[in-house]
Amino acid sequence: MSKWQSERSIHEMLKDTPPIRESSDSITSGTEAKFPTSRSMPFPPAYAPPDVSQNGGAGTSTLLRAGSSKLESLRNWSVSTYKCTKQILYEKLGKSSRTVDTELEAQIEMLRETQRKYNGILRLSSALTQQLTAAGHTQRALGEAFAELAQKSPELQNQFLYNADTQRSLTRNGETLLAALHFFNNSLNTLTNKTIEDTLLTIRQYEAARVEYDAYRSELEASGGNPPELLLGNIERHRRHYERLRDDSAVKLKLLHENRVKVMNKQLLLFHNAVSAYFSGNNVALEAAVRHFNIHTPTPTSPPPALSTATAAPPVLPRTA
Repeated sequence: MSKWQSERSIHEMLKDTPPIRESSDSITSGTEAKFPTSRSMPFPPAYAPPDVSQNGGAGTSTLLRAGSSKLESLRNWSVSTYKCTKQILYEKLGKSSRTVDTELEAQIEMLRETQRKYNGILRLSSALTQQLTAAGHTQRALGEAFAELAQKSPELQNQFLYNADTQRSLTRNGETLLAALHFFNNSLNTLTNKTIEDTLLTIRQYEAARVEYDAYRSELEASGGNPPELLLGNIERHRRHYERLRDDSAVKLKLLHENRVKVMNKQLLLFHNAVSAYFSGNNVALEAAVRHFNIHTPTPTSPPPALSTATAAPPVLPRTA
């Protein structure tokens, strides 16, 4: 076959081939894919844009009001803090006067001094309680050691048992005294760190209100004879707040004084009776003092059984002249 016939046959084959249809399903190298644009897929309801014409406007206005109120509160707090700090500094430097209630200030200072002294008594009483607790553990261990030696030393059995009974008795009395001391410490702690502290909290609020009132009063004095209406309103508002807290502090101080005298009278009587009865060896008076104040005492442990009938009544050591 000649070259001309082969080329012709190829051209005829290409002519007989049907044309290639361009569709969206075919991708041809070097050409851009054509996609139909007539179709549109609707968004599901979850993706629908929110309508801000009604509820959105109300929510935006609410957020704006909340933000503006917070900014206003922050601004007022900053101004008040600056004025109070300036007033305190000027008072210490002697450049500004302060409102003083002489009688109330004396009562407040006395109350703070009383709280400091009561805290000192509480620390000492707690230390005494810890020392007596340690002594009670030592006495209990000593009594057990005496009782054990009484079983192993027949020739000294009576004397060991006598000392063991003495240490057990001291341990029981010590537990009764510790119950009274714990009651005293708890009552004093409640009075000092709760009742008095509650009154001092009101007093601190009163002192802060006094500084605020004096700060605006000093500003009024510095403004001359033509103060703005806003300043006059602030002074009146802080003056009423200061006077209300001053009256509340005076009432709480009076009630606290009456309650403090009543509580301390009871607790001091208990402390005196219990301690004096314990160190004098008066077991009856010690138990009576505890029962009088309805204090729960630990149940005494039963002593170990006697080794023999001869040791039921231990001999009393003779006194030396």
